[in-house]
Amino acid sequence: LAAAAGLDVDLHVKIEVDQVSGSHKSRHLFGVALHLLVDEELGAAAADRLAIASCGNAALAAGLIARALDRPLLVFVPVWADPVVVERLGELGAHIEVCERRDGEVGDPCVHRFREAVVAGARAFSVQGTDTPSTFDGGRTIGWELAEQVPDLDAVYVQVGGGALATATSLGLGDVRLHPVQAEGCAPLRRAWDRLAPDFDWGRAEAHPEDFMWPWDTEPTSAASGILDDVTYDWIPLLARTHRTGGEPIVAVESTIVRAHEFATTTTDVPVSVTGTAGLAGMIASPPAKGSHVAVLFTGIERE
Repeated sequence: LAAAAGLDVDLHVKIEVDQVSGSHKSRHLFGVALHLLVDEELGAAAADRLAIASCGNAALAAGLIARALDRPLLVFVPVWADPVVVERLGELGAHIEVCERRDGEVGDPCVHRFREAVVAGARAFSVQGTDTPSTFDGGRTIGWELAEQVPDLDAVYVQVGGGALATATSLGLGDVRLHPVQAEGCAPLRRAWDRLAPDFDWGRAEAHPEDFMWPWDTEPTSAASGILDDVTYDWIPLLARTHRTGGEPIVAVESTIVRAHEFATTTTDVPVSVTGTAGLAGMIASPPAKGSHVAVLFTGIERE
């Protein structure tokens, strides 16, 4: 795979397509479920309705785990949601709400409706740390496993939508250099990084996040549809990890996004999606030093 992509590196691929529901999202949400059950055992009010905003893998993971918990789940999906995903969510007993953008509304309408449901009493059951902080805990298992499997790792390249995957993986890996990757059709994280540089005043970022992160200015587009969050929700902890480890965010042009997927599916037998190989696209766009020990995550299965 490295040779096909023109990379003279020691490349390791962490494969997540065989996880429960076909992606890494189940790791995050199983961790959230454990927190929920422990909290209830310790006296917290029972969560009688769970809610998530998602267009695909996160929703499926939430649907499976909510079914295992025997809890009702509200899923807020975009108008272009994959019919296969929507059908499966229905089979799992989820209540599905298709969200159209309202006149004058800025940002993801699914996230807006999800947050309205949480205000109305539903329990956030999402893969964004901003809404569900415990989502990082399950995700850190990827970093812990990778640290054991490749103890001399120099860098990891991770595709970014909302930001929880890259943040959690880096927390598990420690000081391994982190490169978050977005597509040119939706790259709010790099925009925030450039506005923070060179001072990287994290206090100001937390006090005035609107100066650095806002919804992408145009309609997000890419074949890697799973990373088209128009806001990188967990951008502050993600950029803090990136800066601390000596990495930087990478933006891959669309042709590289597509080529990375072609390389992955023609040189391996992993049934991975375009979204799932976007980290590799970032490595191709900004290659590491010759001989580096580097890793990417193949995160989501290609659905028929």
